[in-house]
Amino acid sequence: MRKLSLLFLLMTQLFLVLSCSNDAVQDTLAGEEVIDSGTYVETYSDTDFEAADWTDDTHSKSANPNFEEVFEDEAVKRLDIVITEERWQSMLDDMTSLYGAFGGSGGPGGGPGAGGLADVDEDPIFVPGDIMYNGKEWYRVGVRFKGNSSLQSSWTSGILKLSFKLDFDEFEDQYPQIDNQRFYGFKKLSLKNNYNDKSMLREKVATDVFREAGIASSHAAFYTVYVDHGDGPQYFGVYTLVEEVDDTVIDTQFSDNDGNLYKPDGTGASFAQGTFTEDVFVKKTNEDVADFSDVQSVFTALHSSERTTDPATWRANLESVFDTDTFLKYLAVNTVIQNWDTYGRMTHNYYLYNNPDTEKLSWIPWDNNEALQEGNQQGALNLDFTDLNGSAWPLIGYLYQDDTYRAQYDAYVRDVVDNAFNISDMQSKYATYGALVEPYANLEVYGYSFLSSSSDFQAAISQLNSHVSARTTAVNNYLND
Repeated sequence: MRKLSLLFLLMTQLFLVLSCSNDAVQDTLAGEEVIDSGTYVETYSDTDFEAADWTDDTHSKSANPNFEEVFEDEAVKRLDIVITEERWQSMLDDMTSLYGAFGGSGGPGGGPGAGGLADVDEDPIFVPGDIMYNGKEWYRVGVRFKGNSSLQSSWTSGILKLSFKLDFDEFEDQYPQIDNQRFYGFKKLSLKNNYNDKSMLREKVATDVFREAGIASSHAAFYTVYVDHGDGPQYFGVYTLVEEVDDTVIDTQFSDNDGNLYKPDGTGASFAQGTFTEDVFVKKTNEDVADFSDVQSVFTALHSSERTTDPATWRANLESVFDTDTFLKYLAVNTVIQNWDTYGRMTHNYYLYNNPDTEKLSWIPWDNNEALQEGNQQGALNLDFTDLNGSAWPLIGYLYQDDTYRAQYDAYVRDVVDNAFNISDMQSKYATYGALVEPYANLEVYGYSFLSSSSDFQAAISQLNSHVSARTTAVNNYLND
């Protein structure tokens, strides 16, 4: 009897495989079983993946990143995420264990109380899902929720429009057929939910401005996201797809991608004297090499007593290990456009890359949804940094106190409002992007949107237009003092 039952089960699975179409590859993977959290075993045919949509240009590691396809500027494209009901539930259960009940008070197990944010160091779990785009499918892609305070705030507010991280070969060990799977040459991508941004433009516009000012920065593009977790595609709203720094930014915007890449997060990321610890400078490349001497060299040079006794020598020593020119250019852009959720206010949201060409650590901005706005709980920095504790944020404070570096910063501030962030070009950009996004923003629904009324979107665009004019006035006043 057991043999007959086993034979019947195998014949049933074979029938399921043969009855599936190429555009529903996930259904051909019979016999799937969840073993532990994130561990999956499947039986499948070697042709299940290859017979469908796999081509060198779309799925292979051999393809160069196709920026024109993935990060088209003047378009809103559609991306579908397909996850089984069981896996989706495991993602929600994991979020509950990290941040408490959905729509609740926040914090593991419901703490730390209403309105509070829990200190959670653990990322949400990855699960395998399928990505549908432009009539093609990408298989068993690693999908997880992503973010820090924005993720927690969205979750505890009862908004299911959460940010996602996609890793296209995260599960290649479990599914050898997707070994080195890519999405038009990209291994990893972030889908940002435009948290706290009723215009839904700020993340993309800020990255545009940074790159136009000559700073290495992610590309970004507008997408509508649909998630099918068992009941068919559900509209999650307008997202911003963002290029990952540790994937293609260092591959394409530097001539060599072999250097140390750090994503600092924590007290030592302020570069204040005596705060260096290795755990704060999280390595994204060369993780197995426990050498942080490049970061330590910046601390040593920055805090040398020569800063006040011999400024020329201090600058020379600092410039031998840290790309001060890039940092000052970044600082000018960041301060002009008013971006508070990063260095100077927060000890996160930037990368450092040890550029092998120069052997200097170079600054790369990250996470810009809080940029391009007046007033917030932290307050964007003044152009002259009179509101900054210089010793607490010495990369700003010490460099701005130096006459040579301050003159360089001032020149970049003028260049920003004359070029990358000039009124005419920016208001044209806002008009173009706003017209693209508005129809899809108006389709967002309660529980999947940060908009509270139909007028919110246009009001936010108006604020962006006013903001760029106000910042030009502020720069003129600062430089003419």
